[in-house]
Amino acid sequence: MKILLANDDGIYSEGIFAVYKALKEFADVTVVAPITEQSAVGHAITISDPLRVTEFYKYGEFFGYGIKGTPADCVKIAVSDILKEKPDLVVSGINHGANVATNVIYSGTVSAATEGAMLGIRSLAVSLATKEKFDFTPSAEIAAYFAKYLHNSALPENTVLNINVPALSKTNIKGWKFAVQGQARFLDYFTKREDPRGGHYYWLTGEKKEADMDEMTDDYLVSRGYVSVTPLMFDMTDHKMFEKLKHSGDEGEFN
Repeated sequence: MKILLANDDGIYSEGIFAVYKALKEFADVTVVAPITEQSAVGHAITISDPLRVTEFYKYGEFFGYGIKGTPADCVKIAVSDILKEKPDLVVSGINHGANVATNVIYSGTVSAATEGAMLGIRSLAVSLATKEKFDFTPSAEIAAYFAKYLHNSALPENTVLNINVPALSKTNIKGWKFAVQGQARFLDYFTKREDPRGGHYYWLTGEKKEADMDEMTDDYLVSRGYVSVTPLMFDMTDHKMFEKLKHSGDEGEFN
């Protein structure tokens, strides 16, 4: 199996190294990841600056390619120019922090996987649901499990699975369940501060507005000790609304 491994926390992150070691046990893994952290950049791509590629070594051995760009850039350039052939899977992660509910929209981790799916490659995004210091080993083993699961499945080539792992030991994780994307939101606000020269700047912060209590959602399942597995799509059409509008009789010519 040939796997392209990317992330948004950067090529120096602990999460990407942990999952790299787990995937290397059974696959040919190529790492192409941002040189610097690119959290919450969504599906941004670089069009006005060159993408610079740097070979990265870890513990004296070649580890992968660092890209001065976004997670989506990494997948694009890897498939287009760095890899000799199309990978069987794109794995993005392991992100340090959950990517559930509305966070999925902002996530660079999810966007790297989505870019893979857009290129016709089965892809998965993997996140560890904590921002605290935590051992990535359990989530790396789970990522490897789902890489094999997705590779051996009959799912379409453009499938993307969003995996969120609770911050628990593997023995305390209850199992895994398919989930829908939740609707829990964050209440954002900005803290205004003053720099040493008297100028003002703002720092975005916030807190979760409300917990999602729907038992089918990613947010709820992770909070109850389950790994959530959410199939995502990059077609953003509201198909139910489309059908309603299509049959409303409102279409016509301009007068």
